[in-house]
Amino acid sequence: MKTEKNVQNEMPQEKPKGRPGLDFKILARVFRMLVKSAPVMVPVIVACIIFCSICAVMPAVFQQKVIAIIEEALDNGWTWEYSKSLIIPVVLLLISFYVLNIVSQTAYRLMIATVTQGFLAKTRKEMFEKMQNLPISYFDTHKHGDIMSTYTNDIDTLRELVSQAFPQLLTSGMIVVGVFCIMLYYSIWLALIVVAGVLAMLAVSGKLGGGSAKYFIRAQKSMGKTEGFIQEMMNGQKVVKVFTHEKACVQDFDKINDALYEDNYRAHAYANTLGPIIMNIGNLLYVITATVGGVLLLAKVPNPSIQSLLNGVGLGVLTIDIVIPFLNMTKQFTGNVNQLAQQVNTIAMASAGAKRVFELMDTVPEADDGYVTLVNCEIAADGTITETDKHTGHWAWKHPHQADGTVTYTELKGDVRLTDVDFEYVPGKQVLYDVSVYAEPGQKVAFVGATGAGKTTITNLINRFYDIADGKIRYDGINVNKIKKSDLRRSLGIVLQDTNLFTGSVMDNIRYGKLDATDEECIAAAKLAGADDFITRLPGGYNTELSNNGANLSQGQRQLIAIARCAVADPPVMILDEATSSIDTRTEAIVQRGMDKLMEGRTTFVIAHRLSTVRNSDVIMVLDHGHIIERGNHEKLIAEKGTYYRLYTGAFELE
Repeated sequence: MKTEKNVQNEMPQEKPKGRPGLDFKILARVFRMLVKSAPVMVPVIVACIIFCSICAVMPAVFQQKVIAIIEEALDNGWTWEYSKSLIIPVVLLLISFYVLNIVSQTAYRLMIATVTQGFLAKTRKEMFEKMQNLPISYFDTHKHGDIMSTYTNDIDTLRELVSQAFPQLLTSGMIVVGVFCIMLYYSIWLALIVVAGVLAMLAVSGKLGGGSAKYFIRAQKSMGKTEGFIQEMMNGQKVVKVFTHEKACVQDFDKINDALYEDNYRAHAYANTLGPIIMNIGNLLYVITATVGGVLLLAKVPNPSIQSLLNGVGLGVLTIDIVIPFLNMTKQFTGNVNQLAQQVNTIAMASAGAKRVFELMDTVPEADDGYVTLVNCEIAADGTITETDKHTGHWAWKHPHQADGTVTYTELKGDVRLTDVDFEYVPGKQVLYDVSVYAEPGQKVAFVGATGAGKTTITNLINRFYDIADGKIRYDGINVNKIKKSDLRRSLGIVLQDTNLFTGSVMDNIRYGKLDATDEECIAAAKLAGADDFITRLPGGYNTELSNNGANLSQGQRQLIAIARCAVADPPVMILDEATSSIDTRTEAIVQRGMDKLMEGRTTFVIAHRLSTVRNSDVIMVLDHGHIIERGNHEKLIAEKGTYYRLYTGAFELE
């Protein structure tokens, strides 16, 4: 009886198409970044590798010299004492080369470790800095686990490329070139035999190595998908267990994991087959070279070589002192060709990994053409605004005018106006239609409507997480496109429906809203939000350490800390996106009192499903499929007995 796994294994596997993904432009970019990260050490490492490669090919030359001396000694009847006087200097010189080789190898390997880790640290830093400047849309369209895989698996392929593949390529390449030159110097006939064998090796490595590289690249992508799925399941464990989807999740994971297994299995099957085949071709080439060399030696066939041409002795004949070193050079030559072939997999994986890294680094950052900035100011009795470096509690928009070079200041009041705004997340799929919102300083504006009506989208446009397709958004009379995004967002306090707490103490998480806030300011903000009571009852109070997004707190407690974080920032404009959605009705009453104090004198945008929380709003706007269908205060909308009335009285459900 066949199991499900066996049936799956018998299904035809998709064949990878095309040639291995060796992108030499990407590899060249990696090397340029490597040189830039260590402009002194990289050239020194290259020089050491070249020297070590020269040392690696020298034994064949010394061996030929020693054998030639012994052969000449036997022919001429030299004594051992005389022969020794010729051999020992050659041997001592060879020992000196070996000692220098050991020193050089030790030095460059230590330097490679330093350069590699420095290069990776700098690359991760550049990636993280770049990630901070990416638009929100990037994270909406890329799985977070896949992004994490870029920081781990893809960066690790660069480590192998820099610390192993690059040095090995240079070393083996230099040895192959050096040995081949020495072969031509001694015997062109034998060198041609080796070339024929190497061509066969290259044909095999191209076939097997190409297949291996294709599957290694696929395995790299499959690993990213696997990590993305695992992270998604970890974040959604409660949902999985509530709906008893454990078995279905395991089945889904098995499909992804089996794909990763298949890619890795085939990649390593090709790679593990390549080495023994090339090694045995090298052994066969050794035997052929020895046989042909012996035949040529016995037949005294003329031996064309660079040596004979340089010495002006004609073609000459093949001698034993050439054949023996030549055999050792054959092993060395084929061994290093094998090493070169083995690096194809590492380079292919690094090429794929580097491509994913560069895709992140080359993503167009969040556009910001703003030049209006937020500054501390002092306001005189006559309304004159003066910029200051001191924290006065008053803020102004500093507006440099490019036309005449003048600078004007506009007091930050919190007047926000959206006029005839259209918006679409995806081209061709509009989500807001001709939306106009007018929020005067200190007003509380509420948005109600079904999920997907466009409530959160409007607040995302105010802080420019996304840019509008048409219309205008003005803040204190200034087009928000002219305001630097960092300054715009500094003037806005946001409490999101999904709370994010960071690893650190409760105090650190509250201070996240204002990094230079004192402990007293953080505690005052917590009291204002109604969070002080439960915080003081925690084991460590405000110093209680939080981890895993505050998993040791209830959802309501986490939301209270998020509200306190917004309170300590003391922004003139606040956006509350379902800020009390995770709080029970008793706690909500406590929070609402704190929120009312927090909203005093501030322009506030409130999104709520609980209509009781928006009754005291100055303006309530009812949205339906991206259109504002009703607007007015609570009493006005109730009197109109329209959609809001039916929602409030329960005539039909909000959803």
